[in-house]
Amino acid sequence: MKAIIIGGGVIGLFSAYYLHKSGWEVDILEQGDLSDNCSYGNAGMVTPSHFVPLASPGMIEQGIRWMFDSKSPFYVKPSFNKDLIGWGLKFMKSATKKHVERSAGGLRDISLLSRNLYHEFEKESGIDFGLEDKGILMLFKSQKVEEEEIHMVEKATNLGLDAQYLTPEETHKLQPGIELDILGAVHYHCDSHMSPNKLMKGLVKYLEAEGVRIHRNTEVTKKNQDGNKITSVSTKDKEFTADNYVIAGGSWSPGIAKLAGLNIPLMPGKGYSFMVNDPVKKMTIPSILCEARVAITPMNGGIRFGGTMEIGKINKQVNMNRVRGIVESVPKYFPEFKLPVPNEKDVWFGFRPCSPDGLPYIGISSKYKNLAIATGHAMIGLGLAPATGKLIADAFNGEKPLIEAGLFDANRYQ
Repeated sequence: MKAIIIGGGVIGLFSAYYLHKSGWEVDILEQGDLSDNCSYGNAGMVTPSHFVPLASPGMIEQGIRWMFDSKSPFYVKPSFNKDLIGWGLKFMKSATKKHVERSAGGLRDISLLSRNLYHEFEKESGIDFGLEDKGILMLFKSQKVEEEEIHMVEKATNLGLDAQYLTPEETHKLQPGIELDILGAVHYHCDSHMSPNKLMKGLVKYLEAEGVRIHRNTEVTKKNQDGNKITSVSTKDKEFTADNYVIAGGSWSPGIAKLAGLNIPLMPGKGYSFMVNDPVKKMTIPSILCEARVAITPMNGGIRFGGTMEIGKINKQVNMNRVRGIVESVPKYFPEFKLPVPNEKDVWFGFRPCSPDGLPYIGISSKYKNLAIATGHAMIGLGLAPATGKLIADAFNGEKPLIEAGLFDANRYQ
């Protein structure tokens, strides 16, 4: 049996890994050269603690306030684009307490599965991608956020996750030698982190050595079908055939899906990151600055700083105001980290594929029995990649999934 995966990001690569592992012949068609997709600049976190979807109560009100601040963590660029309007209406409909409660268990399960699969993959592949189980620290400065985080600890504990409230003094013991200006923190022991760059490069090299064919700079422009089956996909100069197909194109997935007459509501959420390779102090545990929505990850001896979510059309412009927002937020929590604004050439940006309900699309299309969808993971694509790839492989192999995946039904907006 042969599978073609459209998209060579981390989701497509892990789909290839599990399909190949279960005996499939696999080709990956990637429109770029694999040198810098969304996963390379990721914060590198695997986060069972992130069991609240992006579409949640309060995000509408908070998002409206942030829209008037060019340095804010979340921004929806106003537009009369019908895709954005449709996405926004679905987002508002999903941003309910009921949706959050319904989603929590499923997001926990897929994240825990992914974390376990990462450890299995590390052993099986022999790739050193810096996987560590030190958890993450949610740092906060305001009483309002403290109350929210204490409530989240209670929810996490009820979900069986290991979360601990910390005073500033207790937090400092975990990051000795680093000055902190915080009201407190929550330590999610259940989380992990890694180096995305090492993972991506190692995974590509491993797959190719195993016989997976990766076709770079190969953009799919047409899908051919016969009834309820995809028969082939075409590029500008070649036709590829397989038994089964996977759309794993990240933020480009809606356009790929439309070639087959499918609707996948999705908007790209641009995020930024940059590395400080020689920081003033070494950090050992990743942190998230709650009010600023900034992620800080120790990586390869340096520190990666990342954040912002800018919903809008795909574009290659670097909004340095948003980068300044990241830079200016850091010393409010870590006074010694007075960072210079990086040069534009040193700023990485990527497009997170955001579904309107904040949940990924994972599963087989109801229109085509040999086509699977694997996209819409927003900020946690790297964290959920192994579990997503395993679920896709299990679906094609007719095997029972390791978790209940109905929450992520790929056909929920068809």
